[in-house]
Amino acid sequence: MSEAEAVGPGNSADDSDVVIETRNLSKVYRDFWGRQKVQALKALDLEVRKGEIFGLLGPNGSGKSTTIKLLLGLLFPTSGRALVLGNDATNVQKNERIGYLPEESYLYKFLNAEETLDFYGRLFDMPASLRKQRTQELIDMVGLGWAKRRQLKEYSKGMTRRIGLAQALINDPDLILLDEPTSGLDPTGTSEMKDMILRLRDQGKTVLMCSHLLGDVQDVCDRIAILHQGELKELGRVDSLLKVRDVTQIQAKQLPQEAYAAIQDVIAKHGGEVVSIENPTTTLEDLFLNIVRESEERPGKRASSSKA
Repeated sequence: MSEAEAVGPGNSADDSDVVIETRNLSKVYRDFWGRQKVQALKALDLEVRKGEIFGLLGPNGSGKSTTIKLLLGLLFPTSGRALVLGNDATNVQKNERIGYLPEESYLYKFLNAEETLDFYGRLFDMPASLRKQRTQELIDMVGLGWAKRRQLKEYSKGMTRRIGLAQALINDPDLILLDEPTSGLDPTGTSEMKDMILRLRDQGKTVLMCSHLLGDVQDVCDRIAILHQGELKELGRVDSLLKVRDVTQIQAKQLPQEAYAAIQDVIAKHGGEVVSIENPTTTLEDLFLNIVRESEERPGKRASSSKA
């Protein structure tokens, strides 16, 4: 477990900033005769604070989905307690302030985007004028203005994820739960989804997201919790957890080849060891997005970053 970054229940975080708090939260699934079948969650203690993006990570069967269902009040804990927005998680009224994007979006395929958002706005008793305003704002935000009158059965999975996010935001929630938000999206769509999640944080929203794509989590999350077999294994800030503390990295530009030997001599003089001297690499995602952008700006030209 990390140190000061991993503020948990009973620590110094301002209670007014705590949006989600779990205390010794446990869930046991039982068989027909009441015998313990699976302990899906074991004594989970964590806090999610207002205005942060919090990542919940773990392999299949680690307890992520169980945690989300407990927070939404869809399941009752075997022991312990979960507080969401100052209310017990079993109090379903608190869900009026929550937006939820499940891993698989269950939307009415015969409705179009406008009708879908209007329908969910009615479920929150939103007045017609506000429903119309929010519908247009959200369709523009997720980039589906060109397909807003097409039935959802004609949507690709990536388009379905976009309208699913819009549906989760229709009530202008304070807390947003996202389960695999980039599932089915191409690299451009993934980048845009991550940008939208960051904008939600900038608006003061609190985001809890689950994802198997660790690169996505690394790009957007402030803090993460890693679960394995129902137990909390690690908790802390992403930048702190990823820091390799016994390696120092120095970057320089326009460095002549003859300087390499001098640098190695200085490092050796101070008892250090040269691990590598090489050009840094970008990520495949950044390379892909740069090529797409250059191709759109200069149709018919090969991207300058391409190599033979």
